[in-house]
Amino acid sequence: MPLRLTDIHLYLSEDESALYSKAAAILKIPKDNILDLRIVKKSLDARKKDRIAFVYTVDVETQHFASLQKEETGKIRVIEKESHVSFPKLRTELRPVVVGTGPAGLFAALRLAEHGVKSLVLERGKEVYRRVKDVEKFWAKRVLDPESNVQFGEGGAGTFSDGKLTTRVDDPRISYILKAMVDAGAKEEILYQSKPHIGTDRLRGVVINLRKRLISLGCEVCFESKVTGFNAHDGKIESIVINKAREIRTDLLILAIGNSARDTYEALSKAGVKLENKPFAIGFRVEHPQRLIDGIQYGKAAGHPKLPPAEYLLTHNMPHMGRSAYSFCMCPGGSVIAASSEPGRLVVNGMSLSKRDSQYANSALVVTVRPEDFEVFGKGPLAGIEFQRRFEGAAFEAGGGNYNAPAQGLIDFLYSKKEASLNSSSYRPALTSANLEECMPDYVITALREAIPQFEKKMRGFISKEAILIGAETRTSAPVRITRGGDFQSVNTTGLYPCGEGAGYSGGIVSSALDGIRVADAVIADRISIS
Repeated sequence: MPLRLTDIHLYLSEDESALYSKAAAILKIPKDNILDLRIVKKSLDARKKDRIAFVYTVDVETQHFASLQKEETGKIRVIEKESHVSFPKLRTELRPVVVGTGPAGLFAALRLAEHGVKSLVLERGKEVYRRVKDVEKFWAKRVLDPESNVQFGEGGAGTFSDGKLTTRVDDPRISYILKAMVDAGAKEEILYQSKPHIGTDRLRGVVINLRKRLISLGCEVCFESKVTGFNAHDGKIESIVINKAREIRTDLLILAIGNSARDTYEALSKAGVKLENKPFAIGFRVEHPQRLIDGIQYGKAAGHPKLPPAEYLLTHNMPHMGRSAYSFCMCPGGSVIAASSEPGRLVVNGMSLSKRDSQYANSALVVTVRPEDFEVFGKGPLAGIEFQRRFEGAAFEAGGGNYNAPAQGLIDFLYSKKEASLNSSSYRPALTSANLEECMPDYVITALREAIPQFEKKMRGFISKEAILIGAETRTSAPVRITRGGDFQSVNTTGLYPCGEGAGYSGGIVSSALDGIRVADAVIADRISIS
């Protein structure tokens, strides 16, 4: 059995090969007695800028295991080898339908397929390479395809993102998710990095390989197949309608639609499926030169070849307002991208390539909004969608009505000034100087103007003449929850299993994939019997 060693520090002047000698020193054995060493976790500790270090957890195989068992204290622990995940083959006459090829849909279908259950997987958008061409056309020529864009298509919205794989959830199935991604082409380092990411360029290949894996297991994957209707009888799902033309009968529907599928929410509401408003957050993207963020976070060590582009996470609670402001989806070495999915509405997001080698750093700066904020724009469970549309439309107009993004220098925003010139930016197609007060509710503007000076106290230099705000960031999470019970089914429509970010039960790639697996496991436990 291997020994797990924790809290091993390597400083910037040290190479990873030094892990063998440091592990040997902890174990008090000659380095040559270490048969194998595997990195389990790697994180960066930059709290002391004059002593920046990478911190490792490693598993070590040694010739002297028996004599070292008694040392199971402090940094040394005996561990069991990881058990192999097995999938007993199951049979069913049912053919589940999985809607959506984001992480929730892909991993729900994969989990079922590994049990021998072959799903029909439907995606409203196009496969990756055709989708990429449509997105590039939008960014270059301002031609938006409402069915093939940053939000819709193979891989979901995460395909055009930083590809972050961090999550606050602690679940043993996360290692299964990461291993599946490695098998599909992700770098093995995501298995042990404390803040793993894939990058949008590499993630595209991973998504394609996951699709090929599903097909090899007997699944059918259909693109440009949008669910436009749901038919239920006596509280049970009976069929769905595709592209307003084709009816597919099913009594087992896994719905992983993503948080921008507004027309699908409307179809669900029309069919009587229980929905409810949920809180989310809106605001802007802030963009700095990456070198500035590196200098703030790393001090004199900034620019060291071993250091990755620096990140940050900022929060500020405002009990007197009943709100909080925070940074979200920070993209070091990334780009601010046009992420609209409806004509006449402007949405921005952040994206990074695997190398994170852009000269810019960006992050959402957002403020929490609540269902009571939506009431002025409509009643019922879809009011949050109308709330989003209102401010996306305002951003579109403020940008000039041509998908230019409205932008304002960070300092100008704080002092309510509008300047004609703007700093350079990664955003395409272009920026338009604007007064961002026109793009957000008053309470969001007030909250950000209180929070940003507090962020400066935590990161001296954050408020900079080189920083710009770009609007509008409105798709942080779903404005709707498809209400489900403890069995993961809709509370009033048996056979309908909502999952992932679009259902209102996750946020991010890994937590969405995990939710898809949970739903698949619930289906297996409840609906399928061992043959």
